[in-house]
Amino acid sequence: MTIEVVNESEIEVDVVSMASQARFVLDRLRIHPQAELSVLLVDEAAMTELHVRWMNEPGPTDVLSFPMDELRQPQDDDEPEPGMLGDVVLCPQVAERQASAAGHGRDDEMALLLTHGILHLLGYDHAEPDEHAEMFGLQARLLAEWVGHTGGPV
Repeated sequence: MTIEVVNESEIEVDVVSMASQARFVLDRLRIHPQAELSVLLVDEAAMTELHVRWMNEPGPTDVLSFPMDELRQPQDDDEPEPGMLGDVVLCPQVAERQASAAGHGRDDEMALLLTHGILHLLGYDHAEPDEHAEMFGLQARLLAEWVGHTGGPV
């Protein structure tokens, strides 16, 4: 599995840990071992530009997902398909503010946002109540498993 994490923000982030978490999440979701994922960390100005351009919404956001090959999590006995998952773009500055408001650390928030972004790449959404319940339930389970795997907080 190819996972590239590039930090173009001015905030120091543990990109090795982020790549490990992404691999863990993708393994848990049974994504093909030859799938490719790109994670980009950007500053607020770059995130604002992306948010306006692609979502037509003002200001920076925390996470954006840009799917490529529309890969989906395999169901039951289906075999996973190789391909490019796409790009997850995160803004550590926004994550920092959200973490403070939520009463936890920035790294915990970044872990949550990374998982959230990956799920969006796989077609999960939260616009409708049933979709929200499914996506956020899976997100919580994956984060709990990651914490159990690493022994660290989230």
